Amino acid sequence: MTFALIDGNNFYVSCERVFNPKLEGRPVVVLSNNDGCAVSRSAEARALGIKMAVPWFQMKDMAKKHGIVALSSNYALYADMSSRMMSVLAQFSPDQEIYSIDECFLGLAGFEHYDLAAYGQEIRARVRKWLGLPVSIGFAPTKTLAKMANNCAKKGLAGANGVCDFGRMSESELSRLLSTIGIREIWGVGAQLTKQLTDRGITSVEALRTTDAKVLRREFSVVLERTVTELNGIPCIDMEESAPDKQQIMSSRSFGDYVTELEPLSAAVASFIAIAAEKLRSQGSVAGMVNVFIRTNTFAENQKQYQPSVTLPIPEPTSDTLALTSIALKGLRGIFKSGYSYKKAGITLMDLSDGSTAQPDMFSTARDNTKLMAVMDRINTQWGRGTLHSAAEGISNGWKTKRERMSQEFTTSWSGLPVVRVGSVRAGSNG
Repeated sequence: MTFALIDGNNFYVSCERVFNPKLEGRPVVVLSNNDGCAVSRSAEARALGIKMAVPWFQMKDMAKKHGIVALSSNYALYADMSSRMMSVLAQFSPDQEIYSIDECFLGLAGFEHYDLAAYGQEIRARVRKWLGLPVSIGFAPTKTLAKMANNCAKKGLAGANGVCDFGRMSESELSRLLSTIGIREIWGVGAQLTKQLTDRGITSVEALRTTDAKVLRREFSVVLERTVTELNGIPCIDMEESAPDKQQIMSSRSFGDYVTELEPLSAAVASFIAIAAEKLRSQGSVAGMVNVFIRTNTFAENQKQYQPSVTLPIPEPTSDTLALTSIALKGLRGIFKSGYSYKKAGITLMDLSDGSTAQPDMFSTARDNTKLMAVMDRINTQWGRGTLHSAAEGISNGWKTKRERMSQEFTTSWSGLPVVRVGSVRAGSNG
């Protein structure tokens, strides 16, 4: 079995460049909610030393000096471009696992006779031609090694030109390459585990790969044992043809400005419920509990702090936006206190279960809004989220996240469609 891991290069920036070619070759950063920190950087921005999660205010002087372009996150555009990219990649294998917005695995059982390096270049060329997006591809006998190979493809290691196939390397070649890569680059090895392994003298991928997996299991965990096994080319992680249903669904945002009144907080919470309930219905689940929280700005030391939350049971598990909103707002009213400047709020739907097998309450007097929710979802899918929404979400958007540098929603909004202007046609011509 061979796995391929395809990853969109600097995905958010690349999506922006598709519709604004003037950004090519320029240092570009995409910022997080409220235009806070860098969440995507072009190669040119990284070359200037800009790190991931650096706050925008710390980059402003550098931006003026080097002409850095900063853009607000355009999540609707990125999600749509991701969907298109995954559809293209699905044409190259019957086994696909979408891992994140810009990554997917392909299972290549039965592709043994293929020249995978050439196949990878064919995949890259089609995605580039059809969507304008650059991707890197790693091939290997396990998913952990495929992630590592993809990392090498991105960095141009081992002579890679956007594609790296570990299967073509001899054992000695692979060993030499992995000796040059730090363990922090391994899929699933975080900062804390990196420190623990480093203290033990294990600093490279090769050093970890050649350590006794059974010993590591006793000292650390079965997860690390599985990682070492995968690094040795023995698959332990299977393909998932569909993502497992979420066990919790959370929706939260930081506000563009401080919120001090209950009414805009209520509108925000109702909006978060609507987003989460739509996801809940999409996976066919119902929720049995809802958590609501509000937060002041913990970084503003001169302000009074208040960080309350409340979890409420749902008498009859549901995915009905209206019912969930009513319960969430009841919880919000219980924890809200005036006199504070709130910077963030959010909700979490919990105790999720299969909606098709949920036991209804035979004495329930609640209105069945199943058809209404289906109509709402269809309208919002076709015309954009929020086209049809509950009155509780309000009209004012004062609480919403700042996105002062956001590009148009080129692929998901009629008003954002690119326009091609041509010269005037001379009278009498055939056009």
